[in-house]
Amino acid sequence: MYAEVVIDINSKEVDRPFTYRIPEELQERAITGALVSVPFGRANKLRQGYILGLRREAPEGMEPERIKEIDSVVERGFSVEEQMRKLALLMRERYGGTLYQALSVVLPNKLQVKPKRERYFEFTGSEETLNALLSEAERKKHYAKQRLLQAFSESRVLPGSIVTDRLNISAATIKSLTGAGVLTIRSEEAGDDLKSLAEEIGRRKKEGRKTLNEEQQIAVDGILQESRTVSVLFGITGSGKTEVYLELIDRVLQEGKEAIVLIPEIALTYQTVMRFYERFGDLVSVVHSRLSKGDKCERFLKAERGEIRVMIGPRSALFTPFQHPGLIIVDEFHEPSYISEQVPKYDTVETAEMRASLSGAKLVLGSATPTVDAYYRAQKGEVALFRLTHRAVSGAALPKVQVVDMREELQAGNRSMFSGVLKEKIRDRLDRKEQVMLFLNRRGYSGAVSCRSCGEPLNCPHCSVAMKMHRSGRLHCHICGYEADMPKACPHCGSGLLGAFGTGTEKVEEMVKSCFPDARVLRMDADTTGGKDGHREILEKFLHREADILVGTQMIVKGHDFPDVTLVGVLAADLSLNVPDYRASERTFQLLLQAEGRAGRASHPGECIVQTYLPEHYAVQAAAEHDFYAFYRQEMIFRRQMTYPPCGFFTAFTLSGADQGKTEETMLRIFNEAKTRASVPVRFLGPTEMSIYKVKDMYRQVLYFKTRTTKDLFEIKRLLEKLSEALIGKERLFISFER
Repeated sequence: MYAEVVIDINSKEVDRPFTYRIPEELQERAITGALVSVPFGRANKLRQGYILGLRREAPEGMEPERIKEIDSVVERGFSVEEQMRKLALLMRERYGGTLYQALSVVLPNKLQVKPKRERYFEFTGSEETLNALLSEAERKKHYAKQRLLQAFSESRVLPGSIVTDRLNISAATIKSLTGAGVLTIRSEEAGDDLKSLAEEIGRRKKEGRKTLNEEQQIAVDGILQESRTVSVLFGITGSGKTEVYLELIDRVLQEGKEAIVLIPEIALTYQTVMRFYERFGDLVSVVHSRLSKGDKCERFLKAERGEIRVMIGPRSALFTPFQHPGLIIVDEFHEPSYISEQVPKYDTVETAEMRASLSGAKLVLGSATPTVDAYYRAQKGEVALFRLTHRAVSGAALPKVQVVDMREELQAGNRSMFSGVLKEKIRDRLDRKEQVMLFLNRRGYSGAVSCRSCGEPLNCPHCSVAMKMHRSGRLHCHICGYEADMPKACPHCGSGLLGAFGTGTEKVEEMVKSCFPDARVLRMDADTTGGKDGHREILEKFLHREADILVGTQMIVKGHDFPDVTLVGVLAADLSLNVPDYRASERTFQLLLQAEGRAGRASHPGECIVQTYLPEHYAVQAAAEHDFYAFYRQEMIFRRQMTYPPCGFFTAFTLSGADQGKTEETMLRIFNEAKTRASVPVRFLGPTEMSIYKVKDMYRQVLYFKTRTTKDLFEIKRLLEKLSEALIGKERLFISFER
């Protein structure tokens, strides 16, 4: 027997299968999709690779005795169905990179790493016993036991990290309660604390299954009966899209199939998983980038064995090795985080449609702000469209939105980040014991640090971005993580006139505390959620009313449901309008509508204050009116004039390298050759430096190209790949394509 193996080398020269003989002792394990170790090259250095296919005879023209043997099979590899191999091939064709890179994305992690485990403490005594023990601890001044019992009065199950770290409970205190027969300790995989909390909430709330309203029921029945693969669920914020998802999954599970639920942010995992666990229990699991390799590997294995039938998570959850996927849901499918930043730079929504087509599954794209491309396809009849036009909670309505022109505030002498009306509204909500969310699309203490004498910013030495100053006084690069002390003098001119400009979430938090000293304030951004449970802990505190105001970046305005939030303040609505991207207006509109939707989701009416220096922009105006159609009409005028998607096809070809001169020279040669050899209509833009032209000491050039058809697009893509292979040679230069 022989195997066709794709080698783990990121090079076009070896981006093809190589034939290896399978030793007799490995024939049972060397199956299609297995990860194997093979000798490669003249030195026969052992490299890893995937088996793409098997054959009984050696290829024609190859002498069997000269074919090398597979050295070993890497244990705990997953079998790969034909559809997953086809998916990798389609990704390779559409997004570039090597076939091995595409297979590495599609195939789950193969490393055999023992999953981490965590202890959980559960109080098993009655309410009367708990109260009696708490009174005794207070009387005897056993403060540690008192802290623990008070925590159990809020939740009968506590993760070990909270008991030992946050509550600082000693082993002696724990032993006294286990000895009394009221405390049990169990061990579970790390990360399953979400499951334990969901079970606890289910025991306390004991809510039954919600009855779907008329719009939700029409959507469920229509999607299940729909002959087209893709359905767009266009529902306003708070309209109950998750209830539709739950019912669809229930129906699919009854058919003996599995479901994948994709969410754009790790921050959304907490609330989403809670609701799915309450409905489907142990059939649900979650994967995301902060899990250990062992945890992720174990969960994919359980999915392949059928022990898990609903997988939730960001991009990588799409590649869960389910045998019979019947439903793929992409929630908030408009989010840019669904675009991978690593080669191949795949679009998760497009890739989900590929997998759904290959497996016969239904694909549901849900959003309150569908993309222009998706709505255009729905208008043409290529995909189905279902609407949810009312909020699911009885009496809940869309919030009232007030746009504040910050230019007028400045003319009136207000140089604060908060307009007069926003300050007034925040004070009103605090007095009424309601919650507030303040959104700023920038983290850190301040904006860029620059010299007031020469004007030069203090850039990261490894990336072409200005570093941000944090409250600690240190400078941080938000691209590569580089940190440095604030210099005493400007490195460019020697002046000591260095200062920070702009405002970040950390500075906003400080300003809120100064303006409203009686308010309890939480901040949620990439700096405060670095730990494994960072998102969960902040969201849980805010949900349980342990804070009055939540300050944060985009992660706080996406998909969360806080019933007591009645005011949302958008502090700088036009920041995203200044991004050099043809989708800037679309993403600003989506972001504003999502932010507005966090307010008034329960019985209390909501309000949103949008602060901007561009109040007349159509994206801001349409968002204030909750009018997707007005925005769509205006945006399509721009897209048609510029032949941007969906009125044309647009792709970026990027080249990166450590040598700036060599990178620029090679890109220019590729561009000149492409102009000469292009056999289809194409419009090139560039080449030029990318907006962030240096990342981690790699210089980046970009060449945009637009075509009228997908056929022409892929023709130009193949031409650029061919030219790159010929002109780059052995140079340390890397190409990629971005949609």
